[in-house]
Amino acid sequence: MDTEAQHTERDPSSPADPQPDPAADDGSRSVRVSGAPAGEPGTPDGSEAGTPGSEDGRDDDRGHDGDGDRDGAGRGPSWRRTGLTGAACVVFLLLLSHFVAQPFLIPSGSMEPTLQVGDRILVNKLAYRFGSEPRRGDVVVFDGTGSFVQEEPAGNPVTGLLHDAAAALGLAAPDETDFVKRVVGVGGDRVVCCDRDGRITVNGTRVQEPYLTPGDRPSEVPFDIVVPPGTLWVMGDHRSQSSDSRDHLGSPGGGMVPVDKVVGRADWIAWPFGRWTTVTETDAYDSVPAPPSGGHGVGPRGSGHG
Repeated sequence: MDTEAQHTERDPSSPADPQPDPAADDGSRSVRVSGAPAGEPGTPDGSEAGTPGSEDGRDDDRGHDGDGDRDGAGRGPSWRRTGLTGAACVVFLLLLSHFVAQPFLIPSGSMEPTLQVGDRILVNKLAYRFGSEPRRGDVVVFDGTGSFVQEEPAGNPVTGLLHDAAAALGLAAPDETDFVKRVVGVGGDRVVCCDRDGRITVNGTRVQEPYLTPGDRPSEVPFDIVVPPGTLWVMGDHRSQSSDSRDHLGSPGGGMVPVDKVVGRADWIAWPFGRWTTVTETDAYDSVPAPPSGGHGVGPRGSGHG
């Protein structure tokens, strides 16, 4: 055989036959398909894996679309989770305000300087839940329906519900039937104003009231009342600007607030942050004795003011 001629006719552009690798010689060889440049990386047919037009490319496109769908589905549940979390927080706050501590917005200056207009207080609703009752000197929030205000016809139930929810979160002014005042007399007490020095006496003991607005007298209206059992005599700290038990002496109930109408005790000022503190307790009534077991024998009398 003319081996020299065979070498002469070899395509000069073809590389020399590679030397077989003994370690990889397992009977199989890589094959270059016609039309693919030699030495091009990628698949055996010369195309890149996952490029458009190839079967693998179509698979990859479908994979990307699937990922997009999954991402979209992930955003959906994320919004739902956010909404559910927000709703759960609102429900929790409503339950907390209904049973434990409720915020109240102070709309007037009747309790200055203790509470100022715009203060948001937290009312402790557990203070009188376990047998305890309001004491002299406590600052309490109560429902004045039937004592300070008359029953009113029910309004729009939806609007009322939304307002009650906003008020329960401290975002709206309280109902017009809700009041905040200081307890001056409890059941059985005889409260008189005023003695010759212009002070209130409770069960015959003079009371020095350091929480009053400077310049205010304990009362411009004289009264001498005995508080019926189960009720309270309440007054504001800003006496000249407070509509309280004195204004309802001639009304049904005589200005007394039933204990079961008390919402709770004002224990904290939560807003604004500059006034973030507790509502200071007073020792003004520490020396007041308990009412006599037989009663004082004096009925409510006095006059109100407009």
